[in-house]
Amino acid sequence: MSATVTLPIWLFVLILLFAGVTFASHFLFPSVRWFFRRRLERAVTRLNTRLKRPIEPFKLARRYDMIQRLSYDPQVTEAIVEHARENGVPENVAFEQAQRYAREIVPGFSTSLYFGFAIKLAKLISRSLYHVRISDERQNALEGVDKDAAVVFVMNHRSNMDYFLVTYLVARESAMAYAVGEWARVWPLSWLVRALGAYFIRRKSRNALYRRVLARYVRLATEAGVTQAMFPEGGLSLDGGLAPAKMGLLKYITDGFDPDTRDIVFVPVAINYDRVLEDRILIAADESGTRRFKARISVIAGFVLKQLLLWVTFQYRRFGTAAVGYGAPLSLAEFVGGRPDAGQAEGLTEELAQELMRRIGQAVPIVPVPLVARAIAERGPISRANLIEVLRSDLAHMGRVGRALPDQSVERGAEVALKHLLGRRILRETGGLLQVTPGQENALAYYANSLRHLPGPIAAGAK
Repeated sequence: MSATVTLPIWLFVLILLFAGVTFASHFLFPSVRWFFRRRLERAVTRLNTRLKRPIEPFKLARRYDMIQRLSYDPQVTEAIVEHARENGVPENVAFEQAQRYAREIVPGFSTSLYFGFAIKLAKLISRSLYHVRISDERQNALEGVDKDAAVVFVMNHRSNMDYFLVTYLVARESAMAYAVGEWARVWPLSWLVRALGAYFIRRKSRNALYRRVLARYVRLATEAGVTQAMFPEGGLSLDGGLAPAKMGLLKYITDGFDPDTRDIVFVPVAINYDRVLEDRILIAADESGTRRFKARISVIAGFVLKQLLLWVTFQYRRFGTAAVGYGAPLSLAEFVGGRPDAGQAEGLTEELAQELMRRIGQAVPIVPVPLVARAIAERGPISRANLIEVLRSDLAHMGRVGRALPDQSVERGAEVALKHLLGRRILRETGGLLQVTPGQENALAYYANSLRHLPGPIAAGAK
């Protein structure tokens, strides 16, 4: 037992390496994971005392565990069997496909990344680019919501800035789970998006198995009370106005709803801008009749460099106002009333979608550029003096004079709007009259359309 054994150096190093890996995997790594897990749990506990809606355990579950739970869910298993039978493939092949869908959909939420980085970045970007305004209805909209209800923020979709803006504004409420399209499935953006709690969806997929996996994940998150955010329109508005809601995610949320269990409360949120950063791209897509966005990297990089140059030379100016309005919350339990089989009632989702879009429309903030654009798009050339009277008349018909132009008079709002519209050559002033620049009719209509659904002396419909 005490005999000396001679080993080559490479073998001795290899043995030490294996011993180190074994020690680390069996003793060191579990201890380190336990240490950081305990610190994370204490941090989340402290964080939940500051949030109005604490982070649900479902959102903090390990991603691997959620993928397994989703893959072996009875409804997903049933879909796997159906998919295998309809496509003539073995069930284990269909199961592997379902697992790939689950790995694609399920996020990997990081509390420290979301609250330590994402919210600060969202605040920095939002306030650097815009003067951010929030309607007075915000507190009233969220004050009476049941603490145990699953809250779903439903929003109109004007710009990709919407993600930053709403993440920043709802930071004190809770961490939101977004549905994100295919555009964000590029690494490393995909990793960051998952860490922020967003989940990917294939908007145009008609695969029944994929749809069942996605529907089941959304339903599990809703049943667990996860705070969610969604854009019922399904994509960016190409013409600037509100579009009819699509039923996909909304139906996943309402299917199987039981009024006697956890309620679902929809909070309408409406966003409007003096300038949408990608407006030219959206207008071009609308003119072409497709949703193909021709946003070249060179154009985007040039825009960013131009703004940095303006900032360095102290010439940078923000892009006007970005305003957020809150509508009256809608309780799904109250909405379905005493209907039998409320979660499966025919037409329920469509009625719900129409009501939510109506409430979003009522909450759309009135900001200077869209207000002036609507006035000129509807009436044609107009003098500056007459424009002020027209704006007063329009605001009176809208019945929202008191909060239409935050921190601004009508005169000041018109001045700010004209500075934007004339500076971008959407309008021109000739012979004392303000009128649309030839070839810029669609650009003017784009901003006017954000308010076209509101009442006025002339029938709305600027497009």
